Amino acid sequence: MGTALAMFAVAGCADNPTSGSDGKAPATATSATTAYPFTLKNCGTDVTYKAAPKKAVTLNQTAAEILIHLGVGDRIAGTGYEIEKTPPAIAAQYEKIPVLSAPGAEIKHEKLLEAQPDFVYGSFASMFTKEQSGERKQLHDLGVPTYLTEFDCTYHESVADADFGMLFEEYRRLGRIMGVPEAGEKLATEQKAVVDKAVGAVEKRDKPLKVMWFYSTYEGTPWAAGPGGLPQHISELVGVENIFADAKTKWAEVSWDEVAARNPDVIILADLTRGEPNDTAQEKTALLKKDPLTSKLAAVKGDRFITIPGSHMDPGYGSASAVPVLVDGLNKLG
Repeated sequence: MGTALAMFAVAGCADNPTSGSDGKAPATATSATTAYPFTLKNCGTDVTYKAAPKKAVTLNQTAAEILIHLGVGDRIAGTGYEIEKTPPAIAAQYEKIPVLSAPGAEIKHEKLLEAQPDFVYGSFASMFTKEQSGERKQLHDLGVPTYLTEFDCTYHESVADADFGMLFEEYRRLGRIMGVPEAGEKLATEQKAVVDKAVGAVEKRDKPLKVMWFYSTYEGTPWAAGPGGLPQHISELVGVENIFADAKTKWAEVSWDEVAARNPDVIILADLTRGEPNDTAQEKTALLKKDPLTSKLAAVKGDRFITIPGSHMDPGYGSASAVPVLVDGLNKLG
């Protein structure tokens, strides 16, 4: 990745519609229609899309939101894994989509098949398993093409060069799959502008601030962002140091002792509403102030917190808006 404050270049190329492969070529996604069939290599698997999906199923809320923003929400036959309140701008469209799982739960294979999908899109590798919605090969053998975000081909593993360019290319690919390539290009362009503007507003400092991306706790153990995900990329874009950039996974199980030893200047709180213990930003703040170790940290005593919706820390439509929120918070903290 480039220097922290450098304006990054989005991969301005799309998959060659005549190649039948994943080869890169000069941008062709501005064509009005998609030529079917075509094949993409997605997470190491060649997937052929024979026609524009009419009954797509999204395995998680974030995936559904992306398709809605591409203008094809009316073609979503079902969704699942809801973890937060739907943004007001798309709430009316989202509420029309059948929910195929309990709140915060994954769609089971049998329930998925009941929706008779002709395309399945998910943001987490853990959902494409026998125990959940079914393995991708299993669905492909049934004639149902899939798409799994390249950010999570393997559960929780760091992804080399994970950045917004990868997310924006996903918009282009989904636009092509759904038969609306211009919508994919438009969404990528709009969101790049949001990120670029925010990065341009970063106030220079004598030395980088150290930050902790505090996502959640599990049985009292904190989980924080490591390398190979959007939080690390955003940290580099805005010129801060992620204190767990040396972790082995993009979401790492750490310890309060490690947090105290690395002594972050700022703690970025994931605000989650899925109902797990210490999920909300308010609960996280209370936990940090109550704990005998973390309560002594300067960041905690000085209320040097920045709150970002938890879902925006994973790749999705809301991820771009996390950048101006973070930049504004850092600028206010000084």
